[in-house]
Amino acid sequence: MAHTSGLEWLEELPCSVTVCDRKYKILYMNGKAAEVSSEDGGKSLIGTNLLECHPPKARAKLRKVMASDRPNVYTVEKGDKKKFVYQCHWKKGGKVAGLAEFTFELPAEVPNFVRG
Repeated sequence: MAHTSGLEWLEELPCSVTVCDRKYKILYMNGKAAEVSSEDGGKSLIGTNLLECHPPKARAKLRKVMASDRPNVYTVEKGDKKKFVYQCHWKKGGKVAGLAEFTFELPAEVPNFVRG
């Protein structure tokens, strides 16, 4: 999933975007994902197995996401940073083609609006 015309804006998006295929081979990482994973190889991780980048519990969750219509959504804190993580499968021609992971840094206070 190399740069596809019209999607170059993903490269400088201020959140991490990582995409893998059904066999968990990393197809794409944007600039932020490469920056966050720089100690592990950054963009050189493209072509490697996404599961190998996660501990056993997380691997099980990723397998569950791949097999279901349910995303894995959570927040995580490390140091003074809080992040929102959204992992879901993506489809091509109506069939699951792999996983996508989006990670956003959250400010200390996030307003919540209830609309009805």
